[in-house]
Amino acid sequence: MIELLAALSASAAAGMRTALPLLFIGLLQGRLLWSQVPILSHISSPVLLGILTSWSFVELLASKKLMGQRVLQVVQLVLSPLAGAIMGLAVASATAPANWLIALIGGTFALVLQLTQVGWFFRLRGIPLWAVFIQDLLCVVLVFFALGAPRQGGLIALVLLWFALRSGQYWYRRYRQNLKQYRRDN
Repeated sequence: MIELLAALSASAAAGMRTALPLLFIGLLQGRLLWSQVPILSHISSPVLLGILTSWSFVELLASKKLMGQRVLQVVQLVLSPLAGAIMGLAVASATAPANWLIALIGGTFALVLQLTQVGWFFRLRGIPLWAVFIQDLLCVVLVFFALGAPRQGGLIALVLLWFALRSGQYWYRRYRQNLKQYRRDN
C-alpha cells in the first residue's frame, strides 16, 4: 500500500510538470542518477541530464506566460501519461507482475491531473500566476514526499484527485445548465 501511495505522489508530480519531477528523481538518486529508473536507464546520463534540465527550464519559464501555457498544455498532455508511468515505476519497488499495474495507474493519474489543468486553463482563459507558482512548488514537494514520506505524498495526491473529480462535476453541471438555457432560447 505504501508503494502505491508513493507511486501516486510521484505520478501526481508528473501530472503537473513533465521534466521537472523526472529531473529531481534522477538527482535525488545521487551518483546512480537514472540507472534504477525504467526506460530512462537506457539513455546516457549526461544526455538525459541535458534534456531534462533544458525542458524543466522551459517548463518553469513558459508556464508564466499565456502563450507558453498553451504550448505546454499540448506537450504535457501528450507526455504526462508516459512521465506518470515512469515516475510511478521509479518510486515503487513492486514485484514484476505488478509493474504494469503501477505504470497504468501512474500514467492514468498523471493524465487525469493534466486534463484537469487543461480544463481550468480554458475555463479561466489562462492559469493565474499565483497558481502556477503553487503548482511548481507542489510538484517538487510531491517528488520529495514520494521518496521520503509516501503516506503524506499519497494523501496530497488523493486530495488532488478529489479536486479533479469535483472539477469534472462542476464542468458537467455548467454544461447541462448551458444546454438547458440554449434549448429554452431556441
